[in-house]
Amino acid sequence: VQLVESGGGSVQSGGSLRLSCAASGYTDDRHCMGWFRQSPGKEREGVAVVNSDGSISYADSVKDRFTISRDNAKNTLYLQMNSLKPEDTAIYYCAAPGRPYLPQWLLLDADEYKYWGQGTQVTVSS
Repeated sequence: VQLVESGGGSVQSGGSLRLSCAASGYTDDRHCMGWFRQSPGKEREGVAVVNSDGSISYADSVKDRFTISRDNAKNTLYLQMNSLKPEDTAIYYCAAPGRPYLPQWLLLDADEYKYWGQGTQVTVSS
């Protein structure tokens, strides 16, 4: 399984960015996939995940600002980020667990994820 992110960059507070993650190597195009982020000195945290049944989980800090979506035909995962804040600054990673479905309470747990992209930097200035 390979995951390749794109779309990071620098933006001012209140701006928007859209991240993309191209996935390959899956036999199931509805495999659970998600976005995580890590900023210096902090642990990697779950941002948004879409499960194989279509259910979605968001971190409280991004609810109503970020939207996760996927195009199964293109094997691509997206993260639309609006109303960005300086505290959203981090390296954003696309990830997938070793199994296609995760229980709801594990969706944002980075330890459950086996496959990771290389990450893309998002910087929000005030």
